[in-house]
Amino acid sequence: MPAGFPVEGFRSGREYRAQPGDIVITTYPKCGTTWVQHIVYLILHEGEPLPAGRSMTEEIPHLEEVGREAVERLPAPRCIKTHLPFDMTPSHPDARYVYVARNPFDCAVSFFHHTRGFVRLYDFADGTFDEFFEYFLAGEVDFGDYFDNLVPWFAHRTDDNLLFLTYEQMKAAPAEAVVAIGEFLGPDSSRAVHDQVALERIVRHSSFDSMRKDPERWSSKRPDGMPEFIRKGEVGDWSNVFTRDQARRLADKFARRAEGTDLETLWPDILAAARA
Repeated sequence: MPAGFPVEGFRSGREYRAQPGDIVITTYPKCGTTWVQHIVYLILHEGEPLPAGRSMTEEIPHLEEVGREAVERLPAPRCIKTHLPFDMTPSHPDARYVYVARNPFDCAVSFFHHTRGFVRLYDFADGTFDEFFEYFLAGEVDFGDYFDNLVPWFAHRTDDNLLFLTYEQMKAAPAEAVVAIGEFLGPDSSRAVHDQVALERIVRHSSFDSMRKDPERWSSKRPDGMPEFIRKGEVGDWSNVFTRDQARRLADKFARRAEGTDLETLWPDILAAARA
């Protein structure tokens, strides 16, 4: 668990029982969590952005940080986020789960910069990517091994109450992703995303250019010289950071963990480039 999360928050969060109508945004860290939180918020508010001075964590809190009672106080429909693996996430057949997967190469780079930026929590401000890569590959980072999270959620991707998206799909066609999320969340949300004016507002306010403004809506203030919380959001930036050996080692682990699944169909071009 992250160094800044209270142990009691985790214990209490594990006691939460999902309710009909709950909206649960679930990802591995640095795979588009905040982006999807904002999209869901915008859909539920017909494209009106978060008011000035408000934090997204107040609107859509992190279950394993704030705990059960804080979530139970939320008005319906309750919206929460979690990075917990499938078997630890509170489950209800009438709750809705939005899962976003991001290729592990870009995820690792984003996670590295994320960790460096939280100087009050980690002694890693001067850490290198080479060091972080070894931790990531071994699963010795916040929320554990990337594949322990992705593989079980992917196995449930056809469940009726789960919408499985990839970060790369969302980047390539953001309006389509917004419509898919809105239709999945129910009739009211579906009407919102099929209103052209509202849809345009949602896409505009959830763009990376827009989200880079007023970054303290999403995270505590970063020290000068540290990476921004909303940093690049690019697909393929990993190729500027990984060594050839690192790319092959992560691709090899992907192949091992994907054995017996269709997981490699998510990012065939990226995996091919990593093995080249």
